[in-house]
Amino acid sequence: MKVIVGLGNPGPEYIKTRHNSGFLAVEALASKLGVGFDRRGFEAEYTIIKNADLLEPIALLKPQTFMNKSGTAVSLFLNYFHLSADDLLVVYDEMALEPGSIRLKPGGSSAGHKGIQDIIEKTHTDKIARLKIGIGEPPHKDAVSFVLGTPSGEEKNKWQNGIIRAVDALEDIIHHDFSHAMNIYNKKES
Repeated sequence: MKVIVGLGNPGPEYIKTRHNSGFLAVEALASKLGVGFDRRGFEAEYTIIKNADLLEPIALLKPQTFMNKSGTAVSLFLNYFHLSADDLLVVYDEMALEPGSIRLKPGGSSAGHKGIQDIIEKTHTDKIARLKIGIGEPPHKDAVSFVLGTPSGEEKNKWQNGIIRAVDALEDIIHHDFSHAMNIYNKKES
C-alpha cells in the first residue's frame, strides 16, 4: 500500500489558507477518484482505495494533529499497517516556489518546513518522497501570518492552478510511478 499524506491544519479557519495546500490537493484527488475521507483514527482522517485501476492500494491521509505535529499521525499509520517511509508521499506548501508551481522530490532536508521536519524526525529518515505546491515568498517578514493567510486575486488563481497540477501529478504517480511523474512535472514551467 502507498500512503499519500496531505499536510494542513484542521478546523474551518484554516480551510482555504496557503498552509493547507496539502489538504486541498488530497481532498481534490479523493473527489476525483470518487471517495471521501470516511475513516478516523491514528490522529488523522483517511481513506483506503482498492480497485483494479490502481497498481496497489492507496491510502489518502490528512493528519489532524496540526501541521507541526504531522509526524505523529504519519508514524502511527505507518506502524499500524507495517509500512515504511518508502511507501510514503507527502504533499505540502512551499514558499520557495512561485504560486502555481509544483515540484516532486525523492527526499532531502525539510528546508525549514515544520510539518515535513516532524515527519522526518518521527520516521527517522529524510528519504521521503514529496510533492511541493508553490505558495511564494511572503511580501513581509511575518511568514506565519502569510502561510496562515488566504491568497486573493491573481495569486489565488495561480495557487489554485498549482493544486490542480498537483492532483494531476498524484494521478500520474498512482497510475505509473514517482519517477515517471517527476520527469513530466519537474520540467521548467511555461
